[in-house]
Amino acid sequence: MLLASACAGSPPEVPLGSDGTADPVLQVGRGIYDSSCKSCHGAKGDGGAGPRLNSGELDEDFPELIDLAEFISSGRRRMPSFGSRLSEEQITAVARYVREVL
Repeated sequence: MLLASACAGSPPEVPLGSDGTADPVLQVGRGIYDSSCKSCHGAKGDGGAGPRLNSGELDEDFPELIDLAEFISSGRRRMPSFGSRLSEEQITAVARYVREVL
């Protein structure tokens, strides 16, 4: 039941910038998160089969964006590797989305 509720809904929208448009890289990241991440981490990053992403711990575990991107690319333990499925640009986009929006 927990897994089903974690998957429900859509990830948060990318906030509009001062120019009234959403950052296109974050928009790409949102789409990737929706299709590849929310099934484990929940639509809003609240967790489920995978850990919470919106608790601030990511900033502590991966203080630099490049470290988070490397983790997404390589995977570890239960986290699968996405390096063979996503381009470097896509990995950076989803890493930014997780850090900046969730």
